[in-house]
Amino acid sequence: MTPPIGSYVVDIRTGKVGRFMGETGARLRLRPVGGGREWECDPDKVRPATAAERISATTAYVNARSRGELP
Repeated sequence: MTPPIGSYVVDIRTGKVGRFMGETGARLRLRPVGGGREWECDPDKVRPATAAERISATTAYVNARSRGELP
């Protein structure tokens, strides 16, 4: 099943949380929390992110940005 565009999912291969941006052929395009370079994933390798996973990914992004690790 294809998630709704903009929803948060977990790439179960890597454990990374991303936002679903669309499809390229049979693959899903995911964007990291906070933006950045998209990556592709097979639809059967994602699951919906929990609220805790979304918060954790957002917190990690905000902390990295405040330390100057991200633009």
